[in-house]
Amino acid sequence: MSKLSQKNRNNSDDLDEKFKTAFKKISELKEAVAPDNMLKLYAYYKQANFGNKFSNNNELDVRNAFKFNAWMQLNGMSVKEAKQEYITLANIILNSKNLKS
Repeated sequence: MSKLSQKNRNNSDDLDEKFKTAFKKISELKEAVAPDNMLKLYAYYKQANFGNKFSNNNELDVRNAFKFNAWMQLNGMSVKEAKQEYITLANIILNSKNLKS
């Protein structure tokens, strides 16, 4: 394996680990997160894990329609970018919660 491909793999592993950590911390929050931020987190999570493979429940209620629409708006975003955006937003939310404590 070349040094460049090994570096890219290490960066990918690091991003995956940061993504998992951010997801865990957000999931464990006791305080509510603003609905607009939760919608963004949902969309980044879906894009990071499923990419452009959109699936739609035919029995959409308003809440699920908003979630699906938020995900659709990320069409074409790379998995790597979606993970990074999730991590960035999660850190902003977590840091704001820590400041209030």
